[in-house]
Amino acid sequence: MIFPGELVDLRINTPKEHQRIISKLTTGLGVLFYHEGSIDLEPLPETMIDEGQTSPVPDVSLYNNKTYQTPVIIEVCHPNGVKNDFKKVQRLIDEFDYGTVEGFVYDYINNSWQKYVKGSGTQTENLSFSKVLNVDLANLL
Repeated sequence: MIFPGELVDLRINTPKEHQRIISKLTTGLGVLFYHEGSIDLEPLPETMIDEGQTSPVPDVSLYNNKTYQTPVIIEVCHPNGVKNDFKKVQRLIDEFDYGTVEGFVYDYINNSWQKYVKGSGTQTENLSFSKVLNVDLANLL
């Protein structure tokens, strides 16, 4: 995820496995949204949260086309990026008003999830389950 203050240094680190996980998540969630209609949020990869201004770009955003908000975000990372990505998720939920209530960080090397919920903070159980979507994200991988 890139914040506006980080735009000066745009070194890109997107290994194939990172992109593969993003693809699996957006494909699985896309089937639920576009074909089954079982979720109300549209999955979008690497998309600005606020198109009206420079804004953060999570790996996967779940967007509500009626309210123009992004209730769920997902970051995909290598073990070296987990701490910083989790801090970014926390910051995005706590300091900005994009309607984000759930944030996930997935470490694809260790196959581990972290979850942050607005008003509740860091979660310790059901780390890959989105209450907003009623979907276990781990089942999509």
